[in-house]
Amino acid sequence: MERVDAPSLKELVALSGRDPLSRDLLLAQVRDMAVRYSRVRLGRFGAEDTAQDVAQEVCMAVIAALPTYQERGLPFEAFVYTIISRKLVDAQRAAMRGPAPVPDVPDGPDDAPSPETVAVMRDDAATALALMQRLPGQQREILTLRVAVGMSTEETAAALGMSTGAVRVAQHRALGKLRTMISQAERGDVA
Repeated sequence: MERVDAPSLKELVALSGRDPLSRDLLLAQVRDMAVRYSRVRLGRFGAEDTAQDVAQEVCMAVIAALPTYQERGLPFEAFVYTIISRKLVDAQRAAMRGPAPVPDVPDGPDDAPSPETVAVMRDDAATALALMQRLPGQQREILTLRVAVGMSTEETAAALGMSTGAVRVAQHRALGKLRTMISQAERGDVA
């Protein structure tokens, strides 16, 4: 639930040039958006920890861009969302390139999920992603932002430059298509 007294990102951007507290509040909100979205996007590459690094790079890019930022009719969230998307592309490329260093072998038992559990979770995630890839791009982005990232309808609408009603309708249609595709897959129908 959103606090009533919390200033909007647009207000924080306007105040950030002359008020350090506003700039800090802006960066905290930007960082939160970046971490949530990055965790979802990088999860399939096994690089969940990289989300923190991506969020830091996004914050640095926003700080660097603030002095020259000009509002052009789009919400500030859309500007931030564009930066996050570009930083994620770089992180995804890096994750696909090579092996990651392995920490020291632990002395005690491992409480992490078993390889079988991880394989089943990844298979389920791959199935869900494959079905989502069959959705139109806008519906796929709306579901990612609303369901996976946990953004509100208003935040999603602001990030994508849409009305809240259009987001709700597109989300409803996307979920309906996914239910149909799952049902067809369970019956063995080929769509």
